[in-house]
Amino acid sequence: MRPYEGYVYAYPHKTAYRPLDPRPALTDVWAGERPGALYVHIPFCEMRCGFCNLFTRTGAPEDLVTAYLDALGRQAAQTSDALAETAFSTAAFGGGTPTYLSARELTRLFDLTERAMAVDLGAIPLSVETSPATATPDRLAVLAERGTTRISIGVQSFVAAEARAAVRPQKRAEVEAALDAIRACAVPVLNVDLIYGIDGQTPASWLYSLETALTWKPEEIYLYPLYVRPLTGLGKQGRAWDDQRLELYRIGRDRLADAGYEQVSMRMFRLPGTANATEYCCQTDGMVGLGCGARSYTSELHYSFEYAVGARQVRAIIDDYVGRDDFGAANVGFALSPDERARRHLIQSLLQAGGLARGLYRERFGADVLDDFPLDRFRQWLVVEPETVRLTPEGLARSDAIGPALFSPRVRALMDGYAAC
Repeated sequence: MRPYEGYVYAYPHKTAYRPLDPRPALTDVWAGERPGALYVHIPFCEMRCGFCNLFTRTGAPEDLVTAYLDALGRQAAQTSDALAETAFSTAAFGGGTPTYLSARELTRLFDLTERAMAVDLGAIPLSVETSPATATPDRLAVLAERGTTRISIGVQSFVAAEARAAVRPQKRAEVEAALDAIRACAVPVLNVDLIYGIDGQTPASWLYSLETALTWKPEEIYLYPLYVRPLTGLGKQGRAWDDQRLELYRIGRDRLADAGYEQVSMRMFRLPGTANATEYCCQTDGMVGLGCGARSYTSELHYSFEYAVGARQVRAIIDDYVGRDDFGAANVGFALSPDERARRHLIQSLLQAGGLARGLYRERFGADVLDDFPLDRFRQWLVVEPETVRLTPEGLARSDAIGPALFSPRVRALMDGYAAC
């Protein structure tokens, strides 16, 4: 089993979503459901990195940003009307790059979200993504004043040649100024994203980026393996590239352990005692997504708008979104059967270092997880205990293969069908 099949950040992936017919009203979708999390998507960036496969548009003019915020306000108001409750436990602004917005536009984003969703963002954990070019003091001041508790910045590499190889044009001085500004604004948690597997990267240069990041004492560090679009040069490297990424991953994992970080998942490393306290549970709680690239989920339905990565298709979806007035129904999605709900619980739990709580699984689904999913093919990477099933350290290293291997045949077929379109 090759260790790098794909990053499992949600199950099912949005490429398994299809147009819903009939489109269910949000009042029906959310009846009896607890939203838990609020996610607001800003689909704009100042540039597209070479490794990026996210739903984002570069170079959006000010009038489009204004129109997008107008539409976001309409969607938020209609979504709030459909919810039985809006007692959110956690929130995030993601993208894209939310700080592509100016300080004035960020203030408007906070205002419309809090007003429409009846939520005090300063009273719950709030995470916001940024970039070196947009983490400016005036923008960061808005984030801090409005109660942001975590800022995540994508640095990827502190080595100029590696940043260029990843098509991530950035100046070292700009990166350092951004990190200094984030620390100066006193938001409690700083997360730094780094990427391993870049063309030309060596163990020494990878350690250099890690050591440099550690000088800012970030509360969190995410280590991402590089993924590239099919048929690119790196994509054709095959098993040698897999070996390189695994070696660099182990180096990073071990160095962060030596620095006192605890491993939360394959990607996430955190200083003990720095996590934002939240009652949100990703296995049992839902999420309300606002914005044209956000997904929402309840216990039985995951839904969103159309999904794309190509620039032309993304622009068309954004243009459609800003022209909408009706946000009262789910458009594109995936209805989860009992088996899919159990499978989702398994995947989301097993890919965390703490593993799956067998008692919670049994309480939700009426059986032991190993009866529903024997997991025999992963036995060499599993620790099976009376109360938990978890991955070994080398199992966590293969999360990007184990996760996709647990996808249902139906989800795999839908994802393959989307790729063939």
